[in-house]
Amino acid sequence: MNRPLTTLLTTLILLLSPFREAASEAPRRASLLLMWWNVENLFDTRNDPNTEDDEFTPDGRLNWTEKKLTLKRIRIAMVFNAIRADRACRKYPDIVAFAESENQKVFAGTMAAIDQSGYMVDYHESPDPRGIDIGLAWNPKSVRFTGSKPYTVPLAGKRTRFIVAAGFSVSGRPFSVVLNHWPSRSFDQAWTEPKRIEAAKVTRHIVDSLRTQNPKAAIIIMGDFNDEPQSQSIRTVLGSSFDRTQVRNEGRRFLFNCWNDLPSRGSYAYKGHWEKIDQILVSAGLLDRNGLSVDKGALRSFSIPDMLEGSGKKLYSTYEKGKYRGGYSDHLPLLLRVSIAD
Repeated sequence: MNRPLTTLLTTLILLLSPFREAASEAPRRASLLLMWWNVENLFDTRNDPNTEDDEFTPDGRLNWTEKKLTLKRIRIAMVFNAIRADRACRKYPDIVAFAESENQKVFAGTMAAIDQSGYMVDYHESPDPRGIDIGLAWNPKSVRFTGSKPYTVPLAGKRTRFIVAAGFSVSGRPFSVVLNHWPSRSFDQAWTEPKRIEAAKVTRHIVDSLRTQNPKAAIIIMGDFNDEPQSQSIRTVLGSSFDRTQVRNEGRRFLFNCWNDLPSRGSYAYKGHWEKIDQILVSAGLLDRNGLSVDKGALRSFSIPDMLEGSGKKLYSTYEKGKYRGGYSDHLPLLLRVSIAD
């Protein structure tokens, strides 16, 4: 039996037991579940003359076909089903953001393929040369969407993904989500760092603007930053801190980096080394336990066994060095639970 079919059957079997166990447990405090995931090259199969997507076509270098897109969507749906079956989650994420989606149609079709999810989507086509964007979806039964705005990162004439700020409310409590997919480390990390610093300045501007309107604003910053928590763009420009007390006391300057609460390997593996380039940070307004709050241990790097290979230091990706492998993604998704006060 080939690898794709074997792994699909294995994962489906693994999902059944946790789902039955989860149904018998007592209800927990009301909460929202947010998801960030770089899903790795979610392309349709059409050649868009306005973007550099030629390789992701049936006749392109990567031989990207409808069959491969369908398998990609099945993989994504399996992860969502695993989240719903997980005892700590028990539902699909209420808000979902994907990086590396080519367009609204392929993103919306992927979300629609998730069984009984009922997601609505918001999408901004970015000027990125490859045509990859951030797709946003939400469950209208659990949150109310109030609008979004894309922000351009100025890179001396070069084009990159938008940073997207979106507004929501739950139980009458407003909050904002700021979505990021910063310029990559291609060629050389130090050479590309100024681009990510520029992106960090834009994100920081958005956060400061929201806090000017409301100093206690609940703001969640999610993304693939292509930098780690100790990088200058994250630590210095964005104001990331691992100290909850520091963020509470100096909320105008610092944001809490939720990786502090999670002694995890990371979400992205490069040459056998785990990195934390996918991150979720929150404002001080989410640390006071009033209204909406992010408690200790609220962040999780989610995986099912089939998403990892060998010793667990390698991800089962869709492509590796230009060779098709048929896996899930080269990143793991992040989940954040936001508690809702009674």
